[in-house]
Amino acid sequence: MQRETSTMTIGGLAKATGVHIETIRYYQRRGLLPEPERPPGGIRRYGAADVARLTFVKTAQQLGFSLNEISDLLRLEDGTHCREASALAEHKLQDVREKIDRLQRIETVLTELIHRCHAERGDIACPLIDSLHAGIRRAGNPGG
Repeated sequence: MQRETSTMTIGGLAKATGVHIETIRYYQRRGLLPEPERPPGGIRRYGAADVARLTFVKTAQQLGFSLNEISDLLRLEDGTHCREASALAEHKLQDVREKIDRLQRIETVLTELIHRCHAERGDIACPLIDSLHAGIRRAGNPGG
């Protein structure tokens, strides 16, 4: 049964959410967004609920959740599973903190290599290029 508020084509939905049409179709194939029925001889229509669902997906992505994790969150979206949703968010937060730690180590190594490049004078090989040839682990172990 078509909802009364379903007035947009897929192109309208794409424009309303800033999501490409092919991305919307991909989300439908992944089960993240329902695909409306196609009326006989007509085109599928989308409405406010579809805009809200896509907004949910895009916001979750901006927070670093993968599509699989978003699928898990969508299963909990009725609001009665706050503990489960919180556990997923806590796991994501730990991942983010680990990434920040790795990025800070990379920042430290790059800063040192750049400093060495600026300190070198004469016809010696570039310390940055030499370090990359020697292997990043010898240059300060930024990746673990």
